[in-house]
Parts: sequence; C-alpha cells; structure tokens
Amino acid sequence: MNAPAHGSLARVLHHLGSTLLDVVHHGARDGEDIGGIVIHDPVEDSVPPPNALILGVGLREPGEIARLLDELGHRRAVALVVRAPLLPDAGLADAAKASGVGVLSLTRGASWVQVTALLRAVLAEGDVGADGPETLGSTLFGDLFAVANAIAALIDAPVTIEDRHSRVLAFSGQQDKADASRIETILGRQVPERFSRMLIDRGVFRDLYRSAGPVHIPPLQDGSDGPTVPRVAVAVRAGDEAIGSIWAAVREPLSPQRSLALQDAAKVVALHMLRLRAGADVERRLRADLMSTALEGRAGAREALSRLGLAGRPLVVMALGLRDAASGASAGEDASATTERERLADALAMHLGAVHPHSAAALLGDTVYGLVPAPQDRDAAEERAERTAADFLDRVGVRTGAVIGIGPVGEDAAGLARARSGADLALRALRAGGTERRVARLADVHVEALLYELRDIMAARGDELTGPLARLAAYDEQRRAHLIETLRAWLDAFGDINAAAAAVHVHPNTFRYRLHRLTEVGGIDLDNPEARFAAMLQLRVMPVDGHR
Repeated sequence: MNAPAHGSLARVLHHLGSTLLDVVHHGARDGEDIGGIVIHDPVEDSVPPPNALILGVGLREPGEIARLLDELGHRRAVALVVRAPLLPDAGLADAAKASGVGVLSLTRGASWVQVTALLRAVLAEGDVGADGPETLGSTLFGDLFAVANAIAALIDAPVTIEDRHSRVLAFSGQQDKADASRIETILGRQVPERFSRMLIDRGVFRDLYRSAGPVHIPPLQDGSDGPTVPRVAVAVRAGDEAIGSIWAAVREPLSPQRSLALQDAAKVVALHMLRLRAGADVERRLRADLMSTALEGRAGAREALSRLGLAGRPLVVMALGLRDAASGASAGEDASATTERERLADALAMHLGAVHPHSAAALLGDTVYGLVPAPQDRDAAEERAERTAADFLDRVGVRTGAVIGIGPVGEDAAGLARARSGADLALRALRAGGTERRVARLADVHVEALLYELRDIMAARGDELTGPLARLAAYDEQRRAHLIETLRAWLDAFGDINAAAAAVHVHPNTFRYRLHRLTEVGGIDLDNPEARFAAMLQLRVMPVDGHR
C-alpha cells in the first residue's frame, strides 16, 4: 500500500480520518511535515512553530475561526482542528482558501486530550532508530499504523494492535465497520475495563497467549448497545514472550487463507513492536540523562537544555511522586511502583506536550520531573503549572497515589537547580501525607518544608532530645505515664484542657493531673512562650514516642 508521507497532515487523515477527523476545507500544506501540535490559547499570545497543527479548543463561531485562519496563514500553520458540527459558511471557506490553512472537524464524543494523544502517536511512528528511514518490506520500520492498515486490507476487517495490557498501539481505518465498543477503545487508547473483565472471566486472554494461531471471540453483551461484533485475535510473540496481540472485528469467520495471513502478520508486527520498544527505551534513557544534567546545574546544563528544546527560557519545575508507602514493601511491590512511575512519566510527558509544545518530562530515581516554559509573570507561571498538574492528576485518577510539587521559576541553567530543590521540598511535604492536597507550590507548604530541612540537619548531626523533653521521654519509657502525649495534645489544643483531653481520650481531671505531673518531671514552664515554642519545635522535628 502507498501510505502518505511520514509526518504529514495527509498521513494523519489517512489513519484517523474515518474515526476522529473530517476535512471541512483542504489546505495548501497538507503534504508537508507537521512541525508540532499546538493548543490555541486566545489569552496567551504564543507563536506556534512553522507547519503546526493547531487545536482550536472552544472555537465555535465561523467569524472567529476565519479571523484565526488569517493569522495562522501568516504563521504557516498546516491546519486548524475545531469541534464538530461546523456549519457551512462562505466567509470561512474564503478564509481557508486565502490563508492556505486547512480546516478539520473533530467528531463528537472525542476529548481534546484523546485527539492530542492519538495525533502524537501517529506522528511519532517510525521516528526511532537510525538516522535515515528503514523499511520492513515497503513499510517504514516502526510504523504500526501502516502495518495495521495493511493487515486490515489483507483480511478485509478493521484491526487494532495492542500491547499485553490491552493498550492500543495502532489501529487501521474503517473502524466504523466495527461497533461502538471498538470506537470507545480507540478513543481511550485502552480496552474498556468492563470488556477486559469479561475477556478475563471467559479465559480469552489465557487461550490467546497459549494458542499459536488465531482465536475466535464470540460477541460480548455491551449493555444498551447490544452485542459486539465478533472478534478474531492472534498473539504477537518475540520468541517465547507474548508482547501483544492483533484484534480484528469480523462479522463472519475468517477463511483459512485469511487466518494464515493474520498469523503471518503477527510475525511482522513483532519486529515493529520490538523496534519501537527498543527505541522508546533508548529515548527514555537519553531524555533522563539530559534532564538530570539540566536539573543538577552541572557542566553541560545549557547544552542539555538546548537538546531538550528549552534553552533560553525561564522554566517551571514539577516533581511527581507517589505518596509514601508503608515500610517493608516487598520486591514485587517495589517493581509495581517502578512500573507505575514509568507509566506516569510517559503520561506526564504526553500531557505537558499537549499543553505546551516545548516541554519535557523524565523519571529520575523515584521522582518524575517535568519542565514547562514559563510566561514572564512568575506568579502566573506557577499558577498555570499548578492548574496543569491538577488537571493531569484528575485524569490519571486518585488510585495512583500520585502527588506533584511545583517549584519556583528557574530563570536560567543555574536557577533551575534551585527550582528543582523547591519542587522536591514541596513534593516531600505532600508525600508524607500530612495534607489532603495532591498539588502544592513550595509557598503553600513552606513551613512543612522548613521542618523537613531541620529534621535532615538534626539527623545528619546525630542530635538527640535535650532538656525537658528528654526527661519526659525517659520518664515515659520507665513508667508509661503518657506525659509526652499529654504535652503534645495540650500544645496542639492551644491550652484548651477539654479539647486536649478529648484528643487523647481521657477525663479532663486525669489530663490536668498529667499536665501538672509533666511540669514537675520535665521542669518545663508552660507559661513561658519560649519554653512552649522550644517544646513544639522538638516535637515536630525529633522522633518522640513514635511521632515525627
């Protein structure tokens, strides 16, 4: 088959046209490589790169779209995507023709995040590996979308290529010949959980990965939409390892010849998937090395930022991590957490790329760092980064336990190391679980961050409890008198006896006795504000009675 040029709008339409995008007006640069995917923001006057594909979020009026087309024509944009339906309009048609910018409509039901992810996936195919294009037969190495279309032509059925976790890596055209569940799968880039559960319960995955040939899957009941179209699936293997599968929506059983063609196609897909996996690993390691060099302010930081496309820009640093788990996690749990961090790193990179074309994200150790260019207003930059981070966490869900700290703006390579330190401090406060917040700027958790720094300093010096608290801790250890607990409750309640007694579940008279006793044993003057502050500070930064 003759696929359109790699990276062009014609290629995008070739793969996504029947599923997501419809051409309203053709442009003059449909065959040129797309220079980037940019979300149009009427508030921020940012200059898109040449040959950009512009996502017109929120654009509805033909007049507004026509004015934007004129502006985008001067900036040599390839096309503008707007939400369907788009009514015919002579002025809009004239603006598209005069500007040379194509106009596409995005189908109902698809979110802008979904279309951004799919566009980047299509444009990224075949980008990994050697300096020049390599082909497997007549297909660009790694171009799974072209492979999916070739398989669909061989067996006359729309197909998807999926990994072991039922994530959609590529799909063919003519998905409208399948069913609503297939469209839902493509839009979400993931087989819906309800279908995965049914397939697991029926033993489909077990049979699929045990079988050497295609497996037939009868229709599944999809609620109000009725039964699905039957499927035929075949495992994709690299040696003994099953690395994915091909799924075809077929209304009739495949002939022996087409079954054999599907089985042979799995071998070709395996080569492409292995190449993509290897290329993704190399790219991930390279990006991590560049991010590490840039964030640590080492020699070569400016060069690293340049290679990341971020040189000469003030940047906001995001630090993403998982909330602190209980100590003593098993090796399996550690491996699961590592996999989750890698998944979040890839997802954050995609999310930041949708917000700003010049951004980067990578996993360093157990933290995922993101770099986003900042506008001139520092406060506005941090606020925008906070909104972006919150939106990302809303999309990945609360089950991940992910939290994000936002550092101050780094104006240059030297300032970036300080910005990273600020993001780390904010993240540390969030990970400890002392707050319900999932996103915080350093200014939001500044006191908690200072306490953590004090703890680190005192732990490094080997400091121990001194003065009244040392005497109280020793007395508690000998008598189990709960005097430290009493002091902490009284300080937290600002001296309110009844509230403090309720907090430790004792009668107020019992609490008064313990309070009197701790002043005698510890020799602490609770009427002295300096003594109270010293006690509060030690209770916050020293390990006392199992508390921190």
